[in-house]
Amino acid sequence: MLKISNELLDFISHAAKSTHPNEFAAFLREDNGVISEVIFSPFSIFGKNSSTISHFSLPIDASIVGTVHSHPSDNGLPSEGDLNFFSRYGKIHIIVRYPYGAKDYFFYSREGERLEYEVL
Repeated sequence: MLKISNELLDFISHAAKSTHPNEFAAFLREDNGVISEVIFSPFSIFGKNSSTISHFSLPIDASIVGTVHSHPSDNGLPSEGDLNFFSRYGKIHIIVRYPYGAKDYFFYSREGERLEYEVL
């Protein structure tokens, strides 16, 4: 089961609220089996219908395990674009939907399958 720190979920929620009504997107870092950090990429674009993040400016880093992005609607399901994005960037992907509360997080595999998670 995936593990994520409560502090990181709070940070993600704050980032989503701060960019609303635009999406935000970033990379996820894992440390000792716990997703514990968000990495914002330079040259990211946060838009109303989608976000773009650049992996070209990131260091080669095996601790980067996936991505997180917000949906400024109440839909937590991945779109076709999300699924394409998931398949290219890591094994764990989080969508946080509006209103960005504790029950608004959805974890997916690179294939778009729902994943269970534990908050530490």
